[in-house]
Amino acid sequence: MILPYHFKTLKYQTSNSSLFSLHSSLLSSFPHKTSVRNISTLTMSVKECHHHKGKKHKLWRRIFWGIVIFAFIVLLTVLIIWAILKPSKPTFILQDVTVYGFNATIPNFLTSSFQVTLSSRNPNDKIGVYYDRLDTYVTYRNQQVTYRTSIPPSYQGHKEEDVWSPFVFGTNVPVAPFNFVGLSQDQTNGNVLVLVKIDGKVRWKVGTFVSGHYNLYVRCPAFITFGPQSTGIALGKNAVKYQLVQRCTVGV
Repeated sequence: MILPYHFKTLKYQTSNSSLFSLHSSLLSSFPHKTSVRNISTLTMSVKECHHHKGKKHKLWRRIFWGIVIFAFIVLLTVLIIWAILKPSKPTFILQDVTVYGFNATIPNFLTSSFQVTLSSRNPNDKIGVYYDRLDTYVTYRNQQVTYRTSIPPSYQGHKEEDVWSPFVFGTNVPVAPFNFVGLSQDQTNGNVLVLVKIDGKVRWKVGTFVSGHYNLYVRCPAFITFGPQSTGIALGKNAVKYQLVQRCTVGV
């Protein structure tokens, strides 16, 4: 009676162990399959993400090269037009200078007053010039001795000529000691060389195209004579006019 009982118990335990092992294997296999599915889904998502990134990269690259090619074509067109038209700098002539005052009696100070007549001509037959800023002043030995006077902005068409007559003056303007000595000597000798200068900003117009700003530098020498050697024409009290018709140097 005892042996069959143990045999049944052992058989029962063996059956339970087999069932437990089978259950464990099923449980362990189920998450594994789920993980494989998740990994497959993730792999597909990564591939799709890389695919979209590749499309965006190609799109941006095409846009970039499109902009570069367009800018190159525009620049090349402008250069070709510029080379064909061959723009020339405007010419300036200092027609005359009227001196209303030139007083250097106070050491190292100068009081002066001038009216200068300047003519400007645009030599181009297909290019216009915008004078956006023109400042006129007088210097002596590279030192400014008057204040700046602004000429109103203007546009100069093809082959056109403009004439300006600004007043430039300075009251008790400090002069460097070594320049003042030279000025006193020149005035005693009856011949003073000054420079009428114009600093400005210009733009070129070709058809409907207008360029950016360019710096303009105009330098006009003027000989002012005093005393018996004076070549000026007296216009009234302390006013002397000097006819010069002096060509100016122009830098752009």
